[in-house]
Amino acid sequence: MAIHPEIAKILATIPEPDGSPLDPAAMRAFEAGQVPAPEDRLSLHRVEDRAAHTPAGEVPVRIYTPTEAEAHGALVYFHGGAFFLGSLDTHDHVARNLAKETGHLVISVDYRLAPENAFPAGLEDCYAVLRWVADNGQSLGWNGKNLAIAGDSSGGTFVAAVAAKALDDGFDALTHQILFYPSLDLDFDVERYSSMRENATGYGLETAGLAPFNSFYLENGADPADPLVSPIKREDLTGLAPALVITAEFDPLRDEGELYAGRLSEAGVETTLCRYAGANHGFVQNFSWIPEFHRVFAETGDFLNKG
Repeated sequence: MAIHPEIAKILATIPEPDGSPLDPAAMRAFEAGQVPAPEDRLSLHRVEDRAAHTPAGEVPVRIYTPTEAEAHGALVYFHGGAFFLGSLDTHDHVARNLAKETGHLVISVDYRLAPENAFPAGLEDCYAVLRWVADNGQSLGWNGKNLAIAGDSSGGTFVAAVAAKALDDGFDALTHQILFYPSLDLDFDVERYSSMRENATGYGLETAGLAPFNSFYLENGADPADPLVSPIKREDLTGLAPALVITAEFDPLRDEGELYAGRLSEAGVETTLCRYAGANHGFVQNFSWIPEFHRVFAETGDFLNKG
């Protein structure tokens, strides 16, 4: 299948990379300029900004309550952005759609970013907020049932690492993990995965850009051989929370996500894998307005609410 025509139109307008150094401040400012005004965002019962008081410090969060029911399942969301981009605002529409389509309380985490904060600061924030939600569930409106984590791209890295930390710490309240086109192997060995070669250029995220985009994270103390950095390096996946893994056909990271899903299943973890045909990396954030891709939110809801 070819890339979706609506995506192709936009990809055609993106200039070729010129090899100049990345400027985090400028890139963050550009992202901020693309955020819709509050009045143009999907309406929910309540959206509020809070500070989660955790052992990792105060972590800003945004809490999305879909309906006026007294309690809901809880979904802790980690945004993507190669560990140095993204914010509560750039991924606000993703969190709103997750809340609406899953019926869950969504807690979006404004974790610390590289390069200002070295590994494992962002990961610690994400894990700490998960524990904070469990500890403060009654006041937050959690029904004590589903307690899930979800993330896209580098947020998916955090999902897999947080699920592993929860298991290793004996924290058994985590019920689900949802990984949208996750980055699971920060080694970036082009020869290891066919999708690195097949989708190397022309689809938005380019294979040659993976190393420079992630360098801010890796150059600040993160070792690609560490399973908390590259979760696919973890040898024993037994006992991890049930997983939904979403991949995109035209994504350099496609094959590592699908390999990880296969390894989870082989380890006895209940795993659902779905590849979105015609999609590219980032489609949940950038192209979920396309009906074929918007169904990813309903699929997430089905995964969380079945049984």
